[in-house]
Amino acid sequence: MEQDGSSQSHPPHVLVFPFPLQGHINSMIKLAELLAIAGFKLTFLNSHHNHERLVKFNNIAAHSERYPGFQFKTITDGLPLDHPRSGNWFLDTLEDTIELKMKESLREVLVNSSPPVDCIIGDGVLSFALDVAKELGIPIIIFHTNSPRSFWVSYSIPDIIQAGELPINGTEDMDRLITTVPGMETYLRCRDLPTFCRKLDIEDSFMKLVVKKTRKSLQADALILNTAEELDGPILSQIRTKCPRVYAVGPLHAQLNTRLNAKHGESYDHFSNTLWEVDKSCIFWLNKQPNRSVIYVSFGSITSTSREQLLELCYGLLNSKTNFLFIVRPNSVIGKDGEGEDVVMELMEKSKDRGYIVNWAPQEAVLNHPAIGGFFTHNGWNSTLESIVAGVPMICWPYFADQHVNSRVVSEVWKIGFDMKDVCDRKIVEKMVNDVMVDRKEEFAKSASGMAKVTNQSVNVGGSSYSNLDCLVEDIRIMSLKKLTK
Repeated sequence: MEQDGSSQSHPPHVLVFPFPLQGHINSMIKLAELLAIAGFKLTFLNSHHNHERLVKFNNIAAHSERYPGFQFKTITDGLPLDHPRSGNWFLDTLEDTIELKMKESLREVLVNSSPPVDCIIGDGVLSFALDVAKELGIPIIIFHTNSPRSFWVSYSIPDIIQAGELPINGTEDMDRLITTVPGMETYLRCRDLPTFCRKLDIEDSFMKLVVKKTRKSLQADALILNTAEELDGPILSQIRTKCPRVYAVGPLHAQLNTRLNAKHGESYDHFSNTLWEVDKSCIFWLNKQPNRSVIYVSFGSITSTSREQLLELCYGLLNSKTNFLFIVRPNSVIGKDGEGEDVVMELMEKSKDRGYIVNWAPQEAVLNHPAIGGFFTHNGWNSTLESIVAGVPMICWPYFADQHVNSRVVSEVWKIGFDMKDVCDRKIVEKMVNDVMVDRKEEFAKSASGMAKVTNQSVNVGGSSYSNLDCLVEDIRIMSLKKLTK
């Protein structure tokens, strides 16, 4: 990867535009940093709300100091300031609020940009960026921040329906295999499809919207996916039959660490890009625990649980033989404000010797801590990749979106964990925790370690993701030059 942008008189100006959710922002800001390392001028276009949270909990000024051509700009997400933005808030507001307001704001930013934007990297959810880019004659690459297999399942939904494999006919049908997603015929079941596929109405508006956005993204000049050829090669081959230019450049957090360490050394401070206040006291607690003795429990930035589910999770952990670090976000329990606090207080009281509870943790640092032996996760794609890179086996309890697909792949394809979807029972929690952390500890540790080794090789010099990122950088330079000569 060139470091100085010397292949043209001015470095390409790339605008990176994420969907306004933590997981999307996290991976797209890491990609933006990688392009900044290559010498590009970067504009990161965030919602006002999320930018304020980034500023509050991160040293954003340091981005500009580290990367002189890196700037943040903000636009509205279309929602009032006092909107809670928790749970599935975006599902109800995506088309009629978010897209209408953001589309016009995006156009305005692009028209008034100085220097002009040479290339847009847009989030796959915000497919209206394709229309704006086409109108203004700007090359656009779509970045799908979810997993490639989830992308491919969403693309294949019309074929699944046409084959009569949707809708799902009752709970007894949930373990029926779905045979019409090429490359996934042997392991994808009804219960592993995204949750919006569980509706009896195959004309469901949200399902149709997901299909439309997924298929529309293939109109872009190229696709970026946060994975490695070694993790998702068979599915990447399928996607390339529909879109030949697919850059698999992940895991992005590991790729960024590789490039920064090569440039600045191992001790270089990395940005967390979190929208939540991190409690670093958990690291001091982990420092006191034996190696591979703690299971890390976190269900991401969106997942909400009922009080009953929280009770089952808590008592499953308490009844296991394992120490645990449990992340419980404020207001993450469905119901009245403060509901569930009694459960957390009860857990804290009963687990003083074995457990530690915080609102939010520095996840990468936690997963790479020697005390961690397992990850009880919702299987958001960033969390899944971070666990793979750290060599940590998983217990999967997916919530929505791509997570149901991811959890099946973790357990059945990669065989580095258990899938607990559609269940929340303290006895099952206890058994799975004990299996991963005690009874089958070495078996899972060995398989997770092997996958970590292969995946980390992909982001090192000569690896598939390292080379694919170099290709992406060069292709953006070429796109920018072609735009200049038009």
